[in-house]
Amino acid sequence: MSAPADPILLELYRHRYEGVAEEMGATLQRTSYSPNIKERLDFSCAVFDGDGRMVAQAAHIPVHLGAMPASVHAALDAVDAWAPGDVVVLNDPYAGGTHLPDITMISPVFANDTNAPTFFVASRAHHADVGGMTPGSLPLATELVQEGLVLPPVKLYAEGSRNDDLLRTILRNVRTPDERRGDLAAQRAAHAVGERRLQDLATTHGTDELTEYARHLQVYSERRTRTALADWPDGTYTFEDTLELEDDTAATIRVTATVADDAVTFDFAGTDDAVDGALNAVLPITTSGCDYVVRCLVGADIPVNAGCFAPIAVTAPQGCLVNAQPPHAVAGGNVETSQRIVDVVFGALAQVRPEQVPAAGQGTMNNLTIGGTRPDGTPFAYYETIGGGMGAAPDGDGLGGVHVHMTNTLNTPVEALEQTYPFRITTYRLRTDSGGAGRHRGGDGLVRCYHLQVPAIVTMLSTRRATGPYGRDGGASGASGRNRLVRPDGSEETLPAHFSRRLPAGSQLRIETPGGGGFGKADA
Repeated sequence: MSAPADPILLELYRHRYEGVAEEMGATLQRTSYSPNIKERLDFSCAVFDGDGRMVAQAAHIPVHLGAMPASVHAALDAVDAWAPGDVVVLNDPYAGGTHLPDITMISPVFANDTNAPTFFVASRAHHADVGGMTPGSLPLATELVQEGLVLPPVKLYAEGSRNDDLLRTILRNVRTPDERRGDLAAQRAAHAVGERRLQDLATTHGTDELTEYARHLQVYSERRTRTALADWPDGTYTFEDTLELEDDTAATIRVTATVADDAVTFDFAGTDDAVDGALNAVLPITTSGCDYVVRCLVGADIPVNAGCFAPIAVTAPQGCLVNAQPPHAVAGGNVETSQRIVDVVFGALAQVRPEQVPAAGQGTMNNLTIGGTRPDGTPFAYYETIGGGMGAAPDGDGLGGVHVHMTNTLNTPVEALEQTYPFRITTYRLRTDSGGAGRHRGGDGLVRCYHLQVPAIVTMLSTRRATGPYGRDGGASGASGRNRLVRPDGSEETLPAHFSRRLPAGSQLRIETPGGGGFGKADA
């Protein structure tokens, strides 16, 4: 049995491991090609132990990081033997991925000539195009193969040697191969930094101490999480909400949270079946949403690693909207359904921790892709999620114009967009008074207008267009979002929540994002 953890060393190793993940992220950002990664920061990095259990993560994207353990375990299952210099890539949502644009890399780290990997480093980056029906690879698809290139766990590098046949295959199946080549190289550069830092720590402090404190951190986080959950009142709590589908109908997501002793279980029985559209989510996405909500409520000072998630169990009927099975399309499940999962889990736990849970945030990522050909003949593919209103909290107003919950990205600067793509941003401001009224007001959404300089295919996946984000304790709902098209002749059209159009040059697209829900009665 290992010796008890020294509390000072425990804190030092927490920051050492988190520092490795953060430096990986800084490397990935600085060396990437696409504005989606370099400017919007749509990527995540983490460190895992030799058994594939998370040791530390950077402060990146919740929907990436919560699902990343499934990617690492998929790679471990697929690879019979690891060697220094190996790099596995994958994006298959049914084999450890989330949706196809999120390409995950996993690399082993061998410390001090060990025979087996001592650690693994992993990164997940949203690539702006991986093929499929429409530029940006978030089409209104009905099956997975329509959404883009599908990569099961496979070695892109073996013992440091690149699989050029695989790389050529990847690049031949995307619209912007130079950008993809650069972003894949940036991920590998991040891994090289992570590997080097972990090996330096092993050389300085010894492999035994390094691995011992990785386990100590996991045990510590589990103990802290269980202690926090033990204060929650035992019981069963249910909540449901709806999600707008591509055919203008709505699907119900229902969760039952059961708190017992020092653990919590989330059961999604009663959720509607998977749909013939892109809003299905795989179970790791559902799990990541539940993990995120619990993490929000148990305390931010607990190190995030596998120990945090040990007291949390998630079940969902196979084949339902939040546990989709092949060949269902899933592009929107990662970005839209994940947000609604968070809304329903917070709704259930508001009955457990009413003093902590806010009103609903905008509940959508407002996913916009624009693609086509520049005047010089080169292809382009743009992807972005757009911020909105944060839900008001029991102790204050919600923030306006921010990304909420499962996305933790930035809004791409106008200057970066106009330098890179053939469109102009003519309006970018807060959507005044779109936050729900209440004792504390929800945050305002955004208004963002795109003026196309060339013909382009434009695709939008968005929700909270029919109903606004819910308020809490008598607070009003936030304003629902709205998508508008102004044609070159000046005529206007309200567009649906989900659409894909080929638009001529001169078209203007106006996206108005939802406001957050209000909290409490205004006169209370």
